[in-house]
Order: sequence, then structure tokens, then C-alpha cells
Amino acid sequence: MSVNRDKPDRWKDDIAASVDMYNEWFVKFAPAAYRRTREKTTVDVEAMLQATDNLASVNVPSLREQPAVLPALRMSTCPPLAVDRLVGLAGVSSNLVRKMEEGRLPPRMSTEDISRDLQRIAETLTKMFDPDIFVWLARTKPPSKKDLFRAATVVADRLCGAVASPIVRNAQEKRQLDAIGDWLDGKGYVCADGKRLFDEMQPGSYAFRMNVPVRQGESGRTVNLPVDAVIMPKSGRKSRLPLLLEAKSAGDYANVNKRRKEEAAKNSQLRSTYGKKVRLVLFSAGTSIVAIWATRPQRTLTGFGNTGSTIYRNSDCERHDDRRRAFRRTRRATLDAAGRAGRCEGAG
Repeated sequence: MSVNRDKPDRWKDDIAASVDMYNEWFVKFAPAAYRRTREKTTVDVEAMLQATDNLASVNVPSLREQPAVLPALRMSTCPPLAVDRLVGLAGVSSNLVRKMEEGRLPPRMSTEDISRDLQRIAETLTKMFDPDIFVWLARTKPPSKKDLFRAATVVADRLCGAVASPIVRNAQEKRQLDAIGDWLDGKGYVCADGKRLFDEMQPGSYAFRMNVPVRQGESGRTVNLPVDAVIMPKSGRKSRLPLLLEAKSAGDYANVNKRRKEEAAKNSQLRSTYGKKVRLVLFSAGTSIVAIWATRPQRTLTGFGNTGSTIYRNSDCERHDDRRRAFRRTRRATLDAAGRAGRCEGAG
């Protein structure tokens, strides 16, 4: 089906309708998604305060035992510190800080080097803790429960502010996948999450968040490529690959090309492993549609938006590429022939 593929005069209205739908969802549900994340993060920050004796014991033992507290500690300074800024101020290993952000210590780093860098991190952070948030640091009286909760809320808000876009994007992606699951359930499909591998899907089944093995570059090493949804049509044969689906969205007109390039790279990896028989669909919302519609000749994906108005077939992109390759071959052959003729004349 390709409703508006050859009617570019309708694209602007379709894009506007999808953007309006996304923005309406954003106003209604994004604040709630942000608040839920902030509530959870507040609990994590309170745990950080407890682990560091309300910032009185930010030292090598506490950081070694609880490396995952580092993100909250970075947001507790005045001003809040980015990862690279902390690395530069403390003069420590960037690998150590990255691993601590992941909740662990680097296994190959020596104990002496870890202790030295943890001491530097502790000293840097202690000098910069925000006295307007942690009011008890300037007094001998211990903090009250209200003081601790207020400080944890502020730090949690800083942490969430640093990752606000992913929080909203993940909530929107969940909404998209829920809509897909409801539609498939209504058509009699069965959810097979965690029960099947990619190439073992049964006809009439689907799964979310599945890893698809692909070969990586020239090395040929096999890696897992995460895919949002995998669907095996009821009419699909067992030997046929299932339909792969990615959910993407954007509420403004900036950085949509980044999303398109990510999915184009994913499609290239899938095709290099499984050939042209693989089918990757982009379920897009908001201005993500612009990135697909405006770059049709780049052999990226089959794509459609929330309005369900346009589908670009891979075959269309392939025909464009075939014509481009044929033109390049013809031009190269012409230039080679002209070069040979020139060399012959020079020899004569």
C-alpha cells in the first residue's frame, strides 16, 4: 500500500497532522512520565545520602562500595558537573568515571590507581557541594527529614533534567508499542516475548525488545542488534524472516536526521547479514516522518507515520540506487575510454 507516496503536495498536511498528534500526547502525558521518573530518582538520591552519611562521608571506602552514587553526587555540586568536567577538575581516569556512571569499577585498573583517583574525586566533590541545597553542611545540627527530602528532590530534578528527552522519548515509544500490541491482539496474534529467538517465530506471533544477531563490519563478528518489535505474519512461512519494526518519534524539527541515520545504519547491518529479504519498518511519529519522506532515495527503510498515509517501499529506493550505479558505471567507462584514446594519440 502506498497512499501518498507519489503525492508530495499532501506531505505537509500529513506531517502537520502527525506533529499535532505527538504534541497533544506530549502535553497530556509527558509531565506524568517525567514525574514518575523523578519520584524514582528521588528515592535513589535519598539512598545516596544515606550511603554517604548525608555527604559527610564522601571518601574512598564509600565510593568504592557504592560507585553508582556518582551521578547523584555530580548533580549535588554548585554548579552541577558534567562527566568530562569532573574528569578534568579531578585529574582522574575518564574510564574510571564512565564505569562508575554504570555502577561499577573498571576491573583492569589497579587497586592503587583506583584509590588515588577516588580520593581525588571525593576531594573535588566535597569542595563543591551546594550549600543552598544541603543546608546542614554549614551547621552542626543534623538534617531533618524535611531537609533530606527537599535536597533529594532538587538533585533528582537535576538528574532528570539532564535526561529529560530520553525519558519522554521512552514514554512515547512505549505508547507506540502498546498501540501495536493492541492492534495485533485484536487481529488474533499471540505475544511471544522471551519465548522465541528471532528466527524461531511462529506464524501469527509477535515479540517486543528482541535481539537480532548480525555480522559486524569487516571483522564478521556477530553482535546482537536490538529491535523494538518482531512480527511473524499469519501467512508467513517458517523459512521466511519476520517483519522487524522500529518505533521513533520527535516533537520538533531539529535533529531528525540523526534518527534517520541510526535506522539506515541498522538496516544496512541487517541487509549485509540476511540479504534483501529482510524487512525493516519504521513506525514514526511527529517530525520523524520528515526525515524519512525527505530522504526517500537513500535506500533506508519502509516507513509510515501515525496518520498511516504513506509507505515507501524498499524496491523504490533500490531502483533509484540501481539507476545511480548504472550512471556511475557508464561515466567511468566513458572516462576510461577517453583516457585510453588520449594515450594512444600521444604515443602516435
